[in-house]
Amino acid sequence: MNDPITYFITWTTYGSWLPGDSRGGRKSRQGNQPPQPLLAEWCRKRLSESPVVLNKAQREKVEAVCREHAAIRGWVLHAVNARTNHVHLAVTSDKAAAAVRDQFKANATRVLRQEPDALVNEKVWTRGGDCEIVDGDDNLERVVEYILEAQDRMNHEA
Repeated sequence: MNDPITYFITWTTYGSWLPGDSRGGRKSRQGNQPPQPLLAEWCRKRLSESPVVLNKAQREKVEAVCREHAAIRGWVLHAVNARTNHVHLAVTSDKAAAAVRDQFKANATRVLRQEPDALVNEKVWTRGGDCEIVDGDDNLERVVEYILEAQDRMNHEA
């Protein structure tokens, strides 16, 4: 069994935050990326389905299943916030970050396919997502505040 690690995990809904987006983005092991309008337009033209935007009921389903899954796995879920176009969570687990993220995404997909308000898109999420290690209680406190409060103050998507 590995020592538990705290992660700040983010993933986006399909088609909602394309590479090159005007808001910028993050790439694994490369950090923040600047906007690239031509790349964003190229990606937009290649979408196979409409972008996914989660409504309030769908966001509540995602948050609930993340809480349930963390409890089943014995992970500590410090915060979760499903937005219209992305999900943020902070979790402590003894598993690798990508495995943790992928389990949350799979369970979220499962509940989003259930009635009422079933999501019919074949693709719900973008591939991968951002996983950062949260080092120390002060950083965890800042991450939890960001997840639960700061996005509303910054006028990000609901």
